[in-house]
Amino acid sequence: MLRLLHAGFVLSVVATSVPFSNSVQAATPVTPGSAVIQSSGWSSTHAVHVLGMPDAKAKDHGTLTITPQRLTFTGSSATSTIDLASIVALSAGDERVELWGMKGRLMRMAVPYGGGAAFATFMHHQRDMLTVEFVDSRGGYHGSVFFLPGNEAEEALRTITPSTVPHQPVDPNDASAPCSLAAVKANSILVKRPEFGQTDLPAAYRVLVYEHVIERLRKVAGTEVYRDGDEKCSQYTMQLSMTAFKPGSQVKRASMGPAGFFVGTTKMTVNLEVTDAKGTTVLRDPIDATQRGESESVNVIDTIAKQVVKKWTREEKTREQKRMQKDASV
Repeated sequence: MLRLLHAGFVLSVVATSVPFSNSVQAATPVTPGSAVIQSSGWSSTHAVHVLGMPDAKAKDHGTLTITPQRLTFTGSSATSTIDLASIVALSAGDERVELWGMKGRLMRMAVPYGGGAAFATFMHHQRDMLTVEFVDSRGGYHGSVFFLPGNEAEEALRTITPSTVPHQPVDPNDASAPCSLAAVKANSILVKRPEFGQTDLPAAYRVLVYEHVIERLRKVAGTEVYRDGDEKCSQYTMQLSMTAFKPGSQVKRASMGPAGFFVGTTKMTVNLEVTDAKGTTVLRDPIDATQRGESESVNVIDTIAKQVVKKWTREEKTREQKRMQKDASV
């Protein structure tokens, strides 16, 4: 009898709940190029810095503010600021995620008779993603992503407009000369901006793949990592190309119980290519990652980054062993 009453209660709640969305969409980005960006001012007190802002910690909660000159994130441990003039692209997107994150999952686990999965069909909300792509003082490419309450990312975009200015003259001697092998720095790798071709990949996912790879490569002992636009004379150059993406749905995976391990999965496929200073390809390999179960779809990004760095460090270790064997045989 208790089972029947419980099931009836769950079904009545589900019937009155808002249908969930399993889409991850990216808005058309504002791409000012060499223009100066102007803002009328905007602020959100419930921002989460996912990754990418200088000095700011990942997953830090705080306030995101856009003034006529700057974008600033003030978190619990640091304040990070970039000039609007350094921004090269802005994008807004959204996805549906479970309410209260891990706390929400623990609450569902406490529901008796396996009713927690049914509760997942309405325990969700829209989360906005604001993606900011910018360059530093040396021209190095960066990307940062923020989670915001629903509809706030679009509000932020509406406060920012590009204002065209004349292009600066280009010095023919600047960046035109090829990098000589003598200038190549040993154990260095340049990470190019990911290419995404015809895949319907949200800007936030593309930027986070880049930043996660940069972050993980910098933890590899003895490796010097350069950003796109920052350094040309590197020993190696890494290029990631997105070849397939399926957004999936965390809400659907959570609401279907064990079946969620196979339904609503988020999938990403990238092609990893690394060339040396001579332009010779030393590594080319496809990498697949799938996010299953109740974890957030965005976690697929770090899975990709782990595999990228693992494959590269393994390849570099093998190449170093071969060099040592060759030197020993001489």
